[in-house]
Amino acid sequence: MTVRIKFWGTLACFTRPDLKVERVSYPVMTPSAARGAVEAIFWRPAVYWVVRQICVLRPIRFTSFRRNEVNDKASRDIELFLADERRAQRNTLALRDVAYFVDVEPRLTERAAPDETAAKFVDMLRRRVERGQCFQQPYLGCREFAASFGPQDGEQPIAETRKLGHMLHDVEFANENRAHFFDALLEGGIVRPPEPSWLGTR
Repeated sequence: MTVRIKFWGTLACFTRPDLKVERVSYPVMTPSAARGAVEAIFWRPAVYWVVRQICVLRPIRFTSFRRNEVNDKASRDIELFLADERRAQRNTLALRDVAYFVDVEPRLTERAAPDETAAKFVDMLRRRVERGQCFQQPYLGCREFAASFGPQDGEQPIAETRKLGHMLHDVEFANENRAHFFDALLEGGIVRPPEPSWLGTR
């Protein structure tokens, strides 16, 4: 019981956590980014959306540009935060003109009511996608790269197969923000993440 959603945008950056100084994107959308985009459309504590596959619909193209960022985060320990004094210029290696099909299926969590079913949440997600409704604007890796979304259309995955290397699968927030990785393979334009073994559902 899966739901397929199309996400697309002019820019995307699915940042590699092993390259912290400058933002460098993975070549395709990560499962954690895909799940975050879906939850921006429809989130409930009773359901966890498992990403079954990510279809890459357009050729993988990178673009590079520089952005002004600050070195520190504003906090209560800093009485006066002047961004001009803490600014640094960093390079970003992002993706351009991207589009993906994201296939997700629901897993009921321990917070689901006894009478709630997976089919209920699937129907709710499909209706929101068809109506263009969302709780917050989905984005493609970074919040400044807004994503458009809608139902599946006639686009087809790219005809490309290659190894993508060690990719971030997701972050287990309930376990001290533990990061999980997997050896990603783009096969016929499709990435199929493994089952999230750490997920506690009923």
